[in-house]
Amino acid sequence: MLKYPNLGYSSQVVHYGWVSKASQTEDYDSFCALLKKLREDKGLTQAELAKRLEVPQSFVSKYETGERRLDFVETAQVCVALGLTIEKFAAAYSNFSKAERGGSR
Repeated sequence: MLKYPNLGYSSQVVHYGWVSKASQTEDYDSFCALLKKLREDKGLTQAELAKRLEVPQSFVSKYETGERRLDFVETAQVCVALGLTIEKFAAAYSNFSKAERGGSR
């Protein structure tokens, strides 16, 4: 049997209580729903927000429906376009998630 050299990586993988896929999906659904709610609360259409972001309207539609995931930088850009700081968005997400789950978080 051919033996491969150890390249400095542990042969044992340690798993640290990963979050289940269902929970990740629920959390991302909350994230998307909050983004949509914040846009609507500002009285903006998807097209108007897209113009502020200098992206196609479909970009906003896709991240609001969860078809496209936003990274941190994109999330920060959406916050700026909505007139929010990332800190206020994070607090709103925390409160929104708790409310959606009946305060169970």
